[in-house]
Amino acid sequence: MKRLFSVPTAPTGSALARTALAVMASLALGHSLAVTRGGQMTFGRSADSLFLDPVLNDANVDIWILTNLYDTLLQPTDDGKSVRPGLATGYVLGADGKSMKLTLRPGIKFADGSPITAADVKFSLDRARNPDNGAWVGLIGSVASVSTSGNTVTLSLKNPDPSLPAALATFNTAIMSQKLFNAAAGAKDGDKAKAFAEKPIGSGPFVLQEWKRGSYMVLKRNPYYWKKGEDGKALPYLDTLRFEIVPDDNTRILKLQAGELQGAEFIPLSRVAELKANPKLNMQLFPSTKVNDIIMNNRPKFKDGTANPLSDVRVRQALNYAVNRDALIQLVTFGNGKPMKSFMSSSTPLFDTTQQGYSYDPAKAKALLSAAGFGNGVDVTALSTSGNADDQALLTAIQQMWGAVGVRLKIEQLDNATKTARYRANDFQMRTGAWTDDIADPSEITGYYAVNGDTEAAHTGFTNPTIEKLFVQSQMETSRVKRASLYRQIQTLYTASAPTIYLFETPYPVALTKNVKGFIQIPLGNNIFERTSIEK
Repeated sequence: MKRLFSVPTAPTGSALARTALAVMASLALGHSLAVTRGGQMTFGRSADSLFLDPVLNDANVDIWILTNLYDTLLQPTDDGKSVRPGLATGYVLGADGKSMKLTLRPGIKFADGSPITAADVKFSLDRARNPDNGAWVGLIGSVASVSTSGNTVTLSLKNPDPSLPAALATFNTAIMSQKLFNAAAGAKDGDKAKAFAEKPIGSGPFVLQEWKRGSYMVLKRNPYYWKKGEDGKALPYLDTLRFEIVPDDNTRILKLQAGELQGAEFIPLSRVAELKANPKLNMQLFPSTKVNDIIMNNRPKFKDGTANPLSDVRVRQALNYAVNRDALIQLVTFGNGKPMKSFMSSSTPLFDTTQQGYSYDPAKAKALLSAAGFGNGVDVTALSTSGNADDQALLTAIQQMWGAVGVRLKIEQLDNATKTARYRANDFQMRTGAWTDDIADPSEITGYYAVNGDTEAAHTGFTNPTIEKLFVQSQMETSRVKRASLYRQIQTLYTASAPTIYLFETPYPVALTKNVKGFIQIPLGNNIFERTSIEK
């Protein structure tokens, strides 16, 4: 058995001396160990959450809230590249790589004060790996069975799985109360999930207090949260965390500048320099795994039965060649981005650095369109999010670029909920999209974008039998070198098939008032509020 990590022992002897020196050094640099507790932070969100169940969702508007309400056995590190203890103090892999044993942290509780048991863990993981449940089943698809004994949980695996530790630190493997979930109204899992998600009880740093859909959401501190702060008392520092839903970018910024908000997400990159110059604000560009793309419906026909020109790979390739990414980066991100070379970000593990993506080649785009029978041009429609300045600037610029090769782009603006519903129903031709990894492994984005599974390859309808086989092999390959080779092939095949339009990678732009301390957004996208405080 190979022990990966366990809860650290208390420092003694020289370790205590080093700790004391570290404290004195911190004080000498003017850092105080005191932290302000209590109060409320009001954070401006661009869109409301839709469904606060950790298993049956696939939207960041849910995921980035779920991580504050629910806790997982393992947790991602702040750099998003590894995992650390969560509800489990450690885990041990079997010598053959086909089992994992996790030890639960003693005394952990849900937000209602009830104990978290190994039975709750088994229930949660069995639900998360149920083939009928959600888009993320594949993340722990290697788990054959879950068994418990006292405070330990053993996962028996169908095959070695190099991505499993990272998967156990994702939102969909959050631990739920079996008793509370089963008490929710409804006969089927989906019905119970819908009822439970209206007033979820998890074990994260906060618990839902109030939710007026489309307007605001209020979270209050979980008095039973297990983590401790700098002062040795239980986190979080805030009493309440209020999310105001402000879809319009300009309005969100105005509210921040007026002091009505203490933080705001998705600041248009065109406003970053301005807000950096504001002495009352702290404009942050957090490192990310975010890729910005245009997702295309690859199916031969639309829902109404009409023919879809995007089913021809030559048309999809032409649209990629007709995009000037360097110009978009200057225009839309104001230099705060870099061109996509693959469907995954360059920060994603096993990203293939030899990938070239698509160059800007209008002549090649015209030739491909002509070969596909669209020498006289083609009409296409893209869904955008209303009130989103970056979306509008992006599609307006692409409209002009594509117009130069005979592609007539119609922009259809929708509110985020309607746009998401249309997307999930496969009722679209193109839509602006963005992806952020939730785990430090390429399996998640590949399973979502390139594999025709539960999400039908990001709702594109794209399928490639070779990619499907390579992906299955990658999920069982423990050699990093061999696994990298498999992912190199997957990325090359995907680019050639052009199911999506590659655009650019960008950071997370978040603006905070100067009195906000301790907030971070990690590269995986999670908004971490557990150590956030408001200085008086």
